[in-house]
Amino acid sequence: MNYFSSNFKLGILGGGQLGKMLLYETRKWDIYTKVLDNSEEAPCKISCDEFVLGSLLDFDTVYNFGSNVDVLTIEIENINVDALEKLEEEGVKVFPQPRALRIIQNKATQKLFYTDSDIPTSPFTRFVYTSEINDSINNGGLKLPFVWKCAQFGYDGQGVKVVRKSDDLNGLPNVECIAEEMINFKNELAVIVARSSAGEIKTYPVVEMEFHPEANQVEYVICPARIEDKIAQKAQKIALKVAQQINLVGLLAVELFQTQDDKILVNEVAPRPHNSGHYSIEASYTNQFEQHIRAILGLPLGNTKSKVAGIMVNLVGAEGHTGDVVYENMEAVLELEGVTPHIYGKKQTRPFRKMGHVTIVDKDMERARGVAQKVKETIKVISK
Repeated sequence: MNYFSSNFKLGILGGGQLGKMLLYETRKWDIYTKVLDNSEEAPCKISCDEFVLGSLLDFDTVYNFGSNVDVLTIEIENINVDALEKLEEEGVKVFPQPRALRIIQNKATQKLFYTDSDIPTSPFTRFVYTSEINDSINNGGLKLPFVWKCAQFGYDGQGVKVVRKSDDLNGLPNVECIAEEMINFKNELAVIVARSSAGEIKTYPVVEMEFHPEANQVEYVICPARIEDKIAQKAQKIALKVAQQINLVGLLAVELFQTQDDKILVNEVAPRPHNSGHYSIEASYTNQFEQHIRAILGLPLGNTKSKVAGIMVNLVGAEGHTGDVVYENMEAVLELEGVTPHIYGKKQTRPFRKMGHVTIVDKDMERARGVAQKVKETIKVISK
């Protein structure tokens, strides 16, 4: 099939910043794109060929949207999978495949998949409702502290809470959830695996993630991770196993813990381009968004190696600021060498909302890390 400057139509479910960056690549290759999102102000709206306003969770909306595209992909996993299954049955190519999304959408199902597939992960307990957890604590079935996660619809630190005492459960939604054992880790790592519809598979270098302690969001992504080669190889091997067991086409971001005794445990996965791969736009031979397009179209996968060290700094809304966004001190950041800002196009900011990111590239990792710190301290995402 001729994908370029042709009648081929690529459908994308979700119109956020990941979709916007995916569209950079489709524009580069002149691939016709159609995007569905539930917001009139979706970042993708100005960049796609065709924009449809509607709910990603409504069966009819998703089905009707996908019924006249050639390939359908996602930039967010919280979508109506029943509709995707019907489209797939009718011959629409859907990547990642609905069966993989069913596993990944629900964190309890995802954790059970790791256990059944002999993939190392942290011990956990599944609950139908949050209200059941106190009984389990009182009866000795569950020990404090643990990490509470809602089974569905959590993202960017939402739907996750560290529970150190029973009172920490107060106010949490009474939904299906899991309680994970707290892991004493030395590093949080991630590996992005690309797998094409033609069966080709490649991994990106292991990255190291530094998280904001309150928001549970990534503040820095550092590539390559500052770990021993044998640990990096172990992490890539486990990430490959996850991707092969799920048998997913597209990108799979595998988040991992490196424990104090150097075991590698899978935390969770995302079946799409991911925050941990944003550095690749400037630092890699083939960035994650181009790679996703290559994978779902069955084109040869690109080189995943890095040209230089890359560090990504997330730009999130400052605490105490809600309203029309202002990026303070952007000029000062642009004066720094090796710095590239990416602004996502969201007009309204709120505390910890992802508004953009900045990539810092340098041949010297320590110098790049120093510039990243300066960027973090300089730029402020505030409201008018």
